[in-house]
Amino acid sequence: MKRIFGSVAAALCAGTALAGEPIAPGPVSPTPIAERGVEDEVIYFVLPDRFENGDKTNDRGGIAGSPFDHGFDPAQKGFYHGGDLKGLTQRLDYIQGMGVTAIWFAPIFKNKPVQGRPGEESAGYHGYWVTDFTSVDPHFGTNAEFKAFVDAAHARGMKVYMDIITNHTADVIDYAEGEAEGYAYRSKGEYPFSRRGGPDGAAINAGFAGDDNANPANWARLTDPTFAYTPIIPEAERNVKVPAWLNDTSLYHNRGNSHWIGESSVYGDFSGLDDLATENPIVVAGMIDIFGSWIDDYGIDGFRIDTAKHVNPEFWQAFVPAMLARAEAKGIDHFHIFGEIAFEEPAATLAAQVMAQSGLPYALDMGFAKAAQLVASGKAPPRMMAEFLAQDAIYPGGPTTALGLPTFLGNHDFGRFSMFVRQMSGSDGADELLARVKLGHAMMFLLRGVPTVYYGDEQGFISDGNDQLAREDMFPSKVAAYNDNALVGTTATTAESNFDPTHPLYRLMAQLAQARTATPALRRGLSEVRAFEEAAPGLLAVERHDPETGQRVLLAFNTGPSALSQNVEVSYRAAAVTPLLGACPAALAAPGAVTITLPPFGFSACFLETDD
Repeated sequence: MKRIFGSVAAALCAGTALAGEPIAPGPVSPTPIAERGVEDEVIYFVLPDRFENGDKTNDRGGIAGSPFDHGFDPAQKGFYHGGDLKGLTQRLDYIQGMGVTAIWFAPIFKNKPVQGRPGEESAGYHGYWVTDFTSVDPHFGTNAEFKAFVDAAHARGMKVYMDIITNHTADVIDYAEGEAEGYAYRSKGEYPFSRRGGPDGAAINAGFAGDDNANPANWARLTDPTFAYTPIIPEAERNVKVPAWLNDTSLYHNRGNSHWIGESSVYGDFSGLDDLATENPIVVAGMIDIFGSWIDDYGIDGFRIDTAKHVNPEFWQAFVPAMLARAEAKGIDHFHIFGEIAFEEPAATLAAQVMAQSGLPYALDMGFAKAAQLVASGKAPPRMMAEFLAQDAIYPGGPTTALGLPTFLGNHDFGRFSMFVRQMSGSDGADELLARVKLGHAMMFLLRGVPTVYYGDEQGFISDGNDQLAREDMFPSKVAAYNDNALVGTTATTAESNFDPTHPLYRLMAQLAQARTATPALRRGLSEVRAFEEAAPGLLAVERHDPETGQRVLLAFNTGPSALSQNVEVSYRAAAVTPLLGACPAALAAPGAVTITLPPFGFSACFLETDD
């Protein structure tokens, strides 16, 4: 008896991006949350401050004074703009209409409103300068409004992922010697824990046996934090951090700024942010308590972990099992934990290494992002993506682990995908840029991993660079550097509200999400590369097979500016071909082969029906 998936194909193929008008977007009805694994999601990543302003009364966070006090200045790209949890909740229809099943948002914990040297000030609108890990930042709303958001998302069958930080807090600690020394990193060899300010200093911390000894009795002997620098806290901020144990300077590394290599990458301050001593059992227990409480109290569904590679592996070996146990006790059996392991190479090596050392179950797929940018832009041949996918075997657990890696194309740190495509392709042609951006998103949704859309990409946001230049407003923006951009696929600008469900990229993502949610092989199918162009833009063909259902799908992508037609090997189990997305052949070309025909920058997905 043939395995037939024609009902899915009939619902989708009539409105593909390559043949006729896309299907009308609408909410996907996913499997209930409790029955979905991490591989089954479509994630939408959003910065609450830049999404929608649902309550203008909290724009200044209840803080008086100037923008340098409260941080609100919607005309400045580095300050709060007014987006909040109420606004995010009000736009759940828009988000779900794209087929999104899980929302990941930048940290919503209370932040230091403004920090930076005179003339270099910016605000904590992004959420990564935490002072109170137990409260929602008042610029975003209240804990009760966060609970209302989680409940509203869950009522729709959508998961909620929090962005969390364990590596550092806001920049509160200064060093008495810091300004004169330029806050340069001071190593453990040159500045051991046993001497104040270096080997020639007074003896301190008698009996401390090193930070690789996790015994609490050992850490109780580390009472003097002046071994490298002399930490000082301004009187006004002496008790600003919550929980209170975070105000103890002996719980920080206090060694100056990281230079991102070797020892400093774990022990150094992250661009001045106070670097926690995550080797200390007090810190381990404290972080487990903090984030376990967010699971207990709000029933969230996962954590994205900021700066994961800058924390010692032993911390994660304790933290991850504790979080999974708390989630399981809450009835959340598929709690998704994925770490940020930042790099900019089309490779899996570093992520796989950190995951193996730390016990982190998943990581953001940085390698996929770089490979997709290079291949979809035509800067690199499809061979690059083929070779990248072949590395799935090196992850702990092998290729099945790769199914749960959140894949993305651009983000708030590196910049937007459309910007990379424009830069790498060397083309400013609007039609070609839109086609290449569509192609990249088809790769992200159809290849292995969990597709993660960066908010605004579905409205053609393009960015002028990384960081602040890639964090545009969805509501009408007052930032000149955003508003002068020509968006992809539309004549609108960021000076307008951009929640258009008819935008071609929004419609495409809705279509791709619907196909993915309806097709087991696109969520859980293992990958076998069937064909790729080695030295120039052209064909990439990948067959995905879901062992549980037996479903097989052949994916094909044309990264070149010319149409192509090519015979491609497929499983000899295939007896027939049915279209899912794009143009598919009416029949096999021969046993074990199909003919793929694609327009420039086109893609397709074809069911391979089998006799077993």
